[in-house]
Amino acid sequence: MTRAALFQMTTGIDPQANADAIASATREAKQGGAAMLFTPEMSGLLDRKRTRAREVIRAETEDRVLSQVREAAAREGIWVHLGSLAIEREDGRWANRAFVIDAGGEIRARYDKIHMFDVDLATGESWRESNAYAAGDAVVTVETPLGRLGLSICYDVRFPALYEALGRASCDVIAIPAAFTVPTGKAHWHLLQRARAVEASAYVLAAAQVGRHEDGRETYGHSLAVDPWGEIILDMGGEKAGLGFAEIDPARIAEIRAQLPSLANRRTIAK
Repeated sequence: MTRAALFQMTTGIDPQANADAIASATREAKQGGAAMLFTPEMSGLLDRKRTRAREVIRAETEDRVLSQVREAAAREGIWVHLGSLAIEREDGRWANRAFVIDAGGEIRARYDKIHMFDVDLATGESWRESNAYAAGDAVVTVETPLGRLGLSICYDVRFPALYEALGRASCDVIAIPAAFTVPTGKAHWHLLQRARAVEASAYVLAAAQVGRHEDGRETYGHSLAVDPWGEIILDMGGEKAGLGFAEIDPARIAEIRAQLPSLANRRTIAK
């Protein structure tokens, strides 16, 4: 077995404070025996006021959170999956970008969120991610100490085609970092995470934002680890930030895929 750590965060509007929190969690994850740390979507900055956010969002080479987390990963000798950062692109738009950083501090993979969160909720909340962020278009997997890791971000979880592609890539673990709203979290969070695990016969690790944030929003929390049978092996609740641990067992993946070989039995349906 290999241990993973999930960092449930209440990210604020100060990137330096957020970077310090992730660096501290990196140290604690290593001390807790984890081979890899997972953080939520928008770990470096969570600010719905885009005029203010624009003052601190930088290109990848200048991003202080990314730089500090790379240093922490190398110092502690642990892999880190940064759930995502807001990164300035060359065309002036932003990317909601995940990073996989190895134990030497090198970036092994990048993934730009494909599906933009453009919704109007019954509570009156309205979100238009596509107004500032450009969508990605690539399916990304990477070899890690936990096995082959498939990358996705938050709203992606509602689009099964992406996870079918990750299943075809034989991912052992799928990351679904998130900043789920409370209404959608209560309705669908656990259901969707378990479904994605079952579909891919893979572990799902979903580090999440939680609580009341400096920009006024409230997020659902309940960072989860789900096994390939859909069993929840870690639920960090919806009250506070913190670090949790889950064991990833390759034998469990093989057992489920042998019992219920849905990946092998999958057929292409003609349109």
